Amino acid sequence: MLTEVREQLGQALFRRVAGPGGPQTRARIHDTPGPRWFGPDRPIRTVHGDASMFIGGLTALLLQSLHPLAMAAVAGHSGYRGDPWGRLQRTSTFLAVTTYGTSEDAQQAVDQVRAIHERIRGTTADGEPYHAADPHLLGWVHAAEAYSFLRAHKRYGARPLDAAGQDAYVADTARVAEALGAVDPPRDRRELAGRLAAYRPELRATPEARAAARFLLFRPPLPLAVRPFYGGLVANAVTALPPWARSLLWLPRIPVVEDLAVRPAGLALTGAIRWAMTPPPQET
Repeated sequence: MLTEVREQLGQALFRRVAGPGGPQTRARIHDTPGPRWFGPDRPIRTVHGDASMFIGGLTALLLQSLHPLAMAAVAGHSGYRGDPWGRLQRTSTFLAVTTYGTSEDAQQAVDQVRAIHERIRGTTADGEPYHAADPHLLGWVHAAEAYSFLRAHKRYGARPLDAAGQDAYVADTARVAEALGAVDPPRDRRELAGRLAAYRPELRATPEARAAARFLLFRPPLPLAVRPFYGGLVANAVTALPPWARSLLWLPRIPVVEDLAVRPAGLALTGAIRWAMTPPPQET
């Protein structure tokens, strides 16, 4: 009975994240022979294959929204409200292909994203032009993502990386960022912290950013029965934000509640996800 529950829960989670063609895509990514951008011992595989990504991904979305140009591009072109699961599935597939797939498939995935970025351009409500292929904007999106994934893994990962492993993770992600068009992405935690600080003067919580935060926090496209579990994930995603980012989004810190309830809930939830999505050992 427990095995059946585990299998059903794991399949349901995988369908949500990977989409209806997930099993076929997973088989192609992992079973196709050929060289990879990242070997099996690389930290990027450890981080991107862990359940902590469920929290890290939410943190990344909140943090990325604080750049007005990035948020305008998302609000105007991503369809995150009309098709949030499709956007999640496309993002998770891209991460999986570039992290675990063959070099040929990884490059093809990057080329597809770059072609999409090239077409996304417009003007913010304040009259500022934006272009998704702008290397400076790509640099912000990458830095926010690398920070968020690493922060979540450090807090909730099954086997958190040591200091050297964390630096190596940042270096691994720089490989993908450069392929997407970012210029000189950070290659260790010190450079990553410096890059985030360098973007600070450009960041603010626009009405679009606060609307996106409300959507993620309070109006997720989920059945009522599973919203409490999602609420636990998103609460932990908020606690992983830098204090200044929380302040911009009007998300106050409640120390006692976060320390005694929120983080333990995050550890329990990521543990449950990890249990459900890890196939049980085969009997011999």
